[in-house]
Amino acid sequence: MKQLNLGGTNWQASAVALGIMRMADLSVADAAKALEAAHDAGITYIDSADIYGDGASERKFKDALAASSLSRDDFYIQSKGGIVLDPARSHDGLVFGKRYDFSKQHLLDAVDGILSRMGLDYLDAFLLHRPDPLMEPEEVADAFNTLQREGKVRHFGVSNFGVQQYLMVQAAVDQKLMFNQLQFSAAHTGMIDAGMHVNMDDKWSVDHDSGILEFSRRNHVTIQAWSPFQYGMFEGMFINDPKFKDLNAELQKLADKYGVSKNGIAVAWILRHPANIQVLLGTMNPKHIADSAAGADVQLTKQEWYDIYFSAGNVLP
Repeated sequence: MKQLNLGGTNWQASAVALGIMRMADLSVADAAKALEAAHDAGITYIDSADIYGDGASERKFKDALAASSLSRDDFYIQSKGGIVLDPARSHDGLVFGKRYDFSKQHLLDAVDGILSRMGLDYLDAFLLHRPDPLMEPEEVADAFNTLQREGKVRHFGVSNFGVQQYLMVQAAVDQKLMFNQLQFSAAHTGMIDAGMHVNMDDKWSVDHDSGILEFSRRNHVTIQAWSPFQYGMFEGMFINDPKFKDLNAELQKLADKYGVSKNGIAVAWILRHPANIQVLLGTMNPKHIADSAAGADVQLTKQEWYDIYFSAGNVLP
């Protein structure tokens, strides 16, 4: 498995990570199989959040790890906090918040809850889940210092933050914000589109992300790409979707060439970008984990990368 240096440091981990949002729906035995499959595929990084399954995903992870042949030392473990769950709006495995809360006490309580549910003494990384408009960066700084001083969190980051939001928090905290989780896939390419359509008035020129991709590269922030096989936040997967006929045909052509699955090529497409991106898999299917992770060792040519981009309906100006 390809390794990445995370956050511009010497900390190395697998280029593909396993997200456990859907683990709550599995039996302990099946959850253990998912962890074993990830480890066998070379995955050394686990991503979670306190709201996944309203905490049930993290409890299942604890039981699954104990039931497997693996140990805490086989993985770097990361979780996120800052969203107060709204059970009334959450359904069918989707979780929604009723507010965001970056107050010191909420963040401290969130980490304590995560550690308890996952059966851990510490997290390798803790991320602020979504930007809280009412955040007071000094409170965040106080919380981070407390968590680090008490040995509960080693590294920190953010999720779904824009450039100015990242900079505002980074200016207040002593620790480097090493991560930013952002949605990115061959069918969700806004971070790339705007950069190629500067000074134009077509649909690709709209900059929704304030140059977050280039900012992250310059500041050595590891982007963690979530939903690498989806074309919208909740719309669905583009893999095998007839609405993405050309994209799937291109993925299949390259899958046949490199001896991997279409999912593997979709992963390889993300990793071909030089921005030090880490791919977060959300599947709990052992075969899909293995098939997808295999893409980390495929090095697409520049033309192949562009051909996938074009097959998703994009153009060069």
